[in-house]
Formats: sequence, structure tokens, C-alpha cells
Amino acid sequence: MLLSVIIPAFDEELYLQETLSRLRDAISLCPCRVEVIVVDNESVDRTAEVARSFGATVARESVHNIARVRNAGAKVARGDVLAFVDADTRVPPHFLEKIARAMGDAVCMGGSADIVHTPASRLLRTYLEAWRWLGIRLGMAQGAAQFCRKSAFTLLGGYDESQFMGEDVDFYWRLQRLCTRTGSYLKFLDDLKVVPSPRRFDRTSIWRTLIWTNPLFIALFRKTSSAWTEWYLRPPR
Repeated sequence: MLLSVIIPAFDEELYLQETLSRLRDAISLCPCRVEVIVVDNESVDRTAEVARSFGATVARESVHNIARVRNAGAKVARGDVLAFVDADTRVPPHFLEKIARAMGDAVCMGGSADIVHTPASRLLRTYLEAWRWLGIRLGMAQGAAQFCRKSAFTLLGGYDESQFMGEDVDFYWRLQRLCTRTGSYLKFLDDLKVVPSPRRFDRTSIWRTLIWTNPLFIALFRKTSSAWTEWYLRPPR
């Protein structure tokens, strides 16, 4: 088995190094071969240089659309299994090992790891923990740590590039429906805690966060690029 780790990155030189360092530790414990692909999304900093310094393959995508960036990484991936990790995300040491073992079962189509957000605000921590609890029960897996067979990814057409937000949940739900049709299943790695950077929550007002993370707002504006400039044009660094 070859496992391809795909990392979308837009001006991520400050965070990518720790992400790749932790992935390097995880690779050392993984029983299968691993390749790392960083998709440089028109960065103007040293993102590509940092990626290459860790031996990662650098792909490029000029359009600022997270679904398109992830799909660009999948196109060049050689692996049987694709794992998607955000560029500012800390994965635990056994992250890749657990994925490899889960995918060792031919009936397993993919899955996700548990995502834990750690903003400084106690109110936001409580709010996001409530969404985490509900999301687990509704199968709303986030793109910070999703994985699947490349054959399934190809069959589903990858992430929906018409969406600028919520494309990860949409993909996971489509993956679930594919499992239902084919008699396969998804594995939720609840014993792994993947931790994205809290920078966006810490540098954005609470009221904006409450609006942007509201499922109704996402559903209404997920295909409107101008609603997500804080993600695509002015992301916090």
C-alpha cells in the first residue's frame, strides 16, 4: 500500500514546518510507504521551499478554492489511499499508522480522525466542542483529516469545486452514501486527536466566527466566493 498525504497550502511557511515535522514522525511509525504532496496555492512566501526541505512533492494550483486545491493534489498522487491534512494541523504520532491499519481491511472505504479545536476563548471552545459532538454523530467529518481509497475518490469526482466552503462535509457524506451502495464502511479514528491551529478563531471576532460556522450560513453561501475572503484572500497568519 502507498499512502499519499495531500496538504493544501497558501502562504503557510510559518505553520507548514511543524505540520511536516509531525508528519515525518508519523511516517516513521507507519507500516506502509508514504508520499507527501504539498499543493502550493499561489503562495508568495517560502511555502514551496519549506515543503521541499522536508522531501515533499510540490504541486501547484493557481485558483483559490480549497476543493480545487485538494483535487490538484489527488491528480498527482500515486497512492492507493489518499489522506488530506491541512497545512496548519498537528497530527499525533500514530496518525498514519492508524490510517494504514484501517485501510488494510478491503471493506473499509475511508474515514476521518477526531478534530479538536483549541481557541483561546472559553466561549468558542465550548461552542466548537458542541459542534464537534454533534458533527461526530451526524458524520460531518472535516477536511483537516479525511482519508479514502483513491478509487472511491475518483469515482465520486473528488471534492465539489463549485463550493468554497463545506466541501469537506459534502465529500464525506457522498462517501458515506457510496459505502451504503457498496456494502463498505468508513472508519472514525476516535482515539486520534488532530489539532488545527486556532489562529483563525483567535484573530477573528466571536460574532464573525459564530456566523461563518453556522450551517445555515454555509449552506446559503458555500458557492459564493466573496463570502469567504477571510479564507482565500486575507487569511490570518
